Amino acid sequence: MNIKWVMVAVAALLAGCGGAQVRGDFPDPARAHPAGGTYVNLDDLRQYAPGMNKQQLYALLGTPHFSEGMWGVREWNYLFNFRRSVGAEPIQCQFQVHFDAKGVAIGQAWSPATCATLLQPAAVAAAPPAPAATPEPLRIAADALFAFDRAELSDSGRARLDDVVARLGARAGQVDLTVVGYSDRIGADGYNLALSRRRAEAVRGYLVARGVPAASVQAEGRGNSQPLVECGAAPRAELVRCLAPNRRVEISGIGN
Repeated sequence: MNIKWVMVAVAALLAGCGGAQVRGDFPDPARAHPAGGTYVNLDDLRQYAPGMNKQQLYALLGTPHFSEGMWGVREWNYLFNFRRSVGAEPIQCQFQVHFDAKGVAIGQAWSPATCATLLQPAAVAAAPPAPAATPEPLRIAADALFAFDRAELSDSGRARLDDVVARLGARAGQVDLTVVGYSDRIGADGYNLALSRRRAEAVRGYLVARGVPAASVQAEGRGNSQPLVECGAAPRAELVRCLAPNRRVEISGIGN
């Protein structure tokens, strides 16, 4: 028998058994039905993956656009349109799915190939970096610096401020410090405000004497504002003890 005719017969037999080879080209977009293709939901299209069967793909993307059947067909072709934003000119892409003999998707192709990038989720703008947290001020109990109702530094108070200067080290001339004095509520508001100012100035003066540039240190008093604790009526000695946290000096700008 003529070899040529044998080969033709074998090819016809394979085609009849659904063994036709998968085509590598794309159909003419002008033959699409409906004309111009359809607008596809990108979220639906992103659900496609090899391993899906034809029924699943049909439910997901609808009927192929080039009169391709369900059974014995190894390739489905779609003509999809996309808009990047509302009112933008549509982008047209051809999408081709290849199936094995059992009708299971084994691969896909795009024309143009760049259309595949449309399935990538839109880039999410990176969140701006969180602002650096402002370091908490150094809080020193006034009772550790002064005798009760006094504004002259005690020996233990000077030693405590020596620790602050040591903490600053070589940065002592490179920082801007704010010293704020606070009092408790015992006594008149005006008196407490003046006392808190004198205490803040005493701390500032000592820091300057220990080498911190005078222009780098500010001092202010805030009296009995911004209390840390609230205490009810009590005998004076007990009230003094209860309000101790409110009597304080805070130094901002020291950092870590």
